[in-house]
Amino acid sequence: MEKLQKIHNLIILDESGSMESIKKSIISGFNGVGQKILHFIDPISKLEEIDDSRYRPEASTPLYDAMGYSFAKLKKGLENETDYNVLVTILTDGKENASKEYSGKAIKELIEKLKLESWTFTYIGTDHDVEKFAASISIHNTIQFNRNAEGMENMFKKGKFSSKKV
Repeated sequence: MEKLQKIHNLIILDESGSMESIKKSIISGFNGVGQKILHFIDPISKLEEIDDSRYRPEASTPLYDAMGYSFAKLKKGLENETDYNVLVTILTDGKENASKEYSGKAIKELIEKLKLESWTFTYIGTDHDVEKFAASISIHNTIQFNRNAEGMENMFKKGKFSSKKV
């Protein structure tokens, strides 16, 4: 019998102020995706849906810090596991503009190292040069969406909110 390999999903969801205009679509789409994922090593039964009180877009985009902290937390949680893959999806409407702990260079190096450990990355974005920014941090799986409710809904409906090369 073939041994099943665990797959861990890490979704980094931008909560900066500019996401307010597509907040309802984000909440709906994320909650739909959340039915199929694990949350920081917890089983899906522990994953709570987001709503207006839990998803409050405001301020700027400390994207590198969010990535660095999330990668470190998941990697630490997987220290005693073997035979797994990690799928990382980053969903944002803008570039980094507020990180204090991690630089673009540090994130790029970390991503390159994690790719060697069976981590796969997808960058989903809008309102900036998605491919150029993603490539600057060594991510080559990208999806660009239209910055409106319809664009968000289409992205979620097509099942592209995962780490697939498109």
